[in-house]
Amino acid sequence: MNSNAMRRLTTHSSLLALTLIAGSALSSDQYDPPASYYAGATGTGSTLKSQLTAAMSAGHIQRSYGDFRVMSRYVDQDPKNTSNILLVYNGNSVSGLWDSGSTWNREHVWPQSRQPGSASNSSRGNLGDAHALRPCNPSINSSRGNKPFGLGSTTGSHRSLGTYYFTGDVDKGDIARSLFYSDTRWSSLGLSLVNGNPSGNQMGDLSSLLVWHYNDAPDEFERRRNHAISDSTLNPFYYTNNRNAFIDHPEYVWSIYVDQMNDSTLWVGDTPNADGSSSLTVSFNALVGDSLSAVPVTIHKDGSDGTYYTVVPTAGIETSVWTNANAFPMNTPSDSSVFSIMLPAGATDAAGLSTEFVVIDNLDVTTQGGVGNGANDGDDVVTVEVNVYEPIDGSLAAGVDTHEITVDLGTIDLGAGVEMQTIEFFNIGAAPVGAPMDVQLISSSGDTSALTTDFSSIQSLPAQSSAQINAILSDAVEGQFAATYTFRAVNDESLFGAAASGDELIVNLVGEVGSSCIADYTGDGLLNFLDVSAFLTLYGDQDPAADLTGDSNFNFLDVSAFLDAYGAGCP
Repeated sequence: MNSNAMRRLTTHSSLLALTLIAGSALSSDQYDPPASYYAGATGTGSTLKSQLTAAMSAGHIQRSYGDFRVMSRYVDQDPKNTSNILLVYNGNSVSGLWDSGSTWNREHVWPQSRQPGSASNSSRGNLGDAHALRPCNPSINSSRGNKPFGLGSTTGSHRSLGTYYFTGDVDKGDIARSLFYSDTRWSSLGLSLVNGNPSGNQMGDLSSLLVWHYNDAPDEFERRRNHAISDSTLNPFYYTNNRNAFIDHPEYVWSIYVDQMNDSTLWVGDTPNADGSSSLTVSFNALVGDSLSAVPVTIHKDGSDGTYYTVVPTAGIETSVWTNANAFPMNTPSDSSVFSIMLPAGATDAAGLSTEFVVIDNLDVTTQGGVGNGANDGDDVVTVEVNVYEPIDGSLAAGVDTHEITVDLGTIDLGAGVEMQTIEFFNIGAAPVGAPMDVQLISSSGDTSALTTDFSSIQSLPAQSSAQINAILSDAVEGQFAATYTFRAVNDESLFGAAASGDELIVNLVGEVGSSCIADYTGDGLLNFLDVSAFLTLYGDQDPAADLTGDSNFNFLDVSAFLDAYGAGCP
């Protein structure tokens, strides 16, 4: 590929990049036809073709072949240098000023030798129609001659291929749609498209043009050119009030030039329903002020036939593709394409939760391909959950911002069984815009073998909710114990850009394990008259502490148990 052809490819890529940044609205509206322009195009096949002929003829201001010498500077403008135009086939950017054909001349996409009459500066009809003309390097124009275009599988740069001419990859779809236009708008002149090598006023190769139409969808340059030919805003002196329907509605091509049985089914997610419809849910989860990466979505296509489709988002999101200039190629039994869903600028400036949608519609208009195929293919809906949260607010108490507590597990006897108490973590952020909270253990110190927790992890704790863990005092060793556990409450780590920092939550645990000697009522590790006195006092008061048999009765059995323990002594 030469450098100038690469320049046009780069130009197209730059335009696409702008579209990716600004979303589908940037390129889907400014070059659209008037709302009623195709109102009468409701049929299929030959009926649809006749309706398009009427639409493109109504109000058509025919300009001449001579007018194109000046008109080209408006319609073929190089977006990187508005004083220049882009030439067909090689993509060269040259001055748009007419210099009698030295720098560029006027290429008839449908060769003038293959249509009635011969071109002069006063010629109108298809000979002077800007949709059928392109500025071209004179030597390339001469080398192309009146060859038909082909072959469908060819790629690379422009060149002759025996009796055919290849346009180059950048222009192959543009040239196909120009010929579809001439065959439809000017059918009254006897122009027609055929497969193979044409004769008379025919052009071809139709089968190649169809492949190119689905391989090279209308790009920004082509859509702008179509609009500039028609509209006085971009072309104030030579506008025509007519458009190329196959750029505005590329989905019409299959019905007019192939058949009424397009077999394509589009779907997202796991599998399509019987009617071809499908659904998928994606989520944007972020904190206020964070930036968000685009979310990719894969569109799958089943069926061998090519098709065009539209991607339409609701107002709160943007997509990376043009609304109706998206195509799956022909002869691919299964295929896929990826587009991106993005949030517009400022979408995370304030907290809020919303649900948006993207609808993917198979635009094919044919209805005889069966259930779920072509025009019978149900819409595919992507549900987009947009959740922008305020940062978490972690606490160790309900309703108040408490970052440190002490939990006293009391006193237990050695070997008598562990003591447990509940610790509760609260996310006191405002629902529903407070972020979900994760809790992490970051350090522990002190008597952590005697005072432990059953903490593993707390994840995605919603605002205005809590989660519990247990603090545990072991009965294995006598003594007085204290331990400190430090946790960190952080924004749910599934949120894009969630920081590791957050609220430190400190839990101090204290507890005591005493002697297991049941007769040592004073707890001093010694047995003497003080313990006897203490037991008798409790026994007389029928205190549960004197119920050594645990049967809730106070009798000689409890006294016997005390005397046995007293006699055995303490360990």
